[in-house]
Amino acid sequence: MEAFTTHTGTAVPLRESNVDTDQIIPAHWLKKVTRDGFEDGLFEAWRKNPEFVLNRPERAGATVLVAGPDFGTGSSREHAVWALQNYGFKAVISARFADIFRGNSQKGGLLTVVLPQETVERLWALTEADPTAEITVDLVGRQVRAGEIVADFEIDDYTRWRLLEGLDDIGLTLRHEEDITSFEAGRPGWLPRTQPVG
Repeated sequence: MEAFTTHTGTAVPLRESNVDTDQIIPAHWLKKVTRDGFEDGLFEAWRKNPEFVLNRPERAGATVLVAGPDFGTGSSREHAVWALQNYGFKAVISARFADIFRGNSQKGGLLTVVLPQETVERLWALTEADPTAEITVDLVGRQVRAGEIVADFEIDDYTRWRLLEGLDDIGLTLRHEEDITSFEAGRPGWLPRTQPVG
């Protein structure tokens, strides 16, 4: 997993609330077992509308999604996180996330930042007035900065550390690879063994 420290990029203002995971990535995309190739399915139904904000040329290359409240509700699906990342988003800002989506995001390396709705609306106004306006999401300083907007955000210390170190569950396990190898070397040959990948 790629470490997240500080990211600066342009934004997509998504003025929608209660965006569920089926809207983020429809269920028929869930047949894939890899983590890549989901960008074409991101907001698939909405992208059929040429006026949808993601289709606008001035939003090309944006890496910060500023969404309405209750983003990521509905069923748990890691694919929603992968679709956002595959499209190029590094962070999502909202006044409120569904707990499961936020957990999946932070385990997968997509930073979700909770800010007051008033601040979200200021960010929407800023980026709608100037699509080239950049938003900095600073995990080190726990702060979002854009134009004259400076907003602190909270994140628990453990999740922040994992993101800063770029450690997902597999990465955390592999930090103990020598111990695992040593343990396996001492086990009787007739017991099941953990085989190395590849």
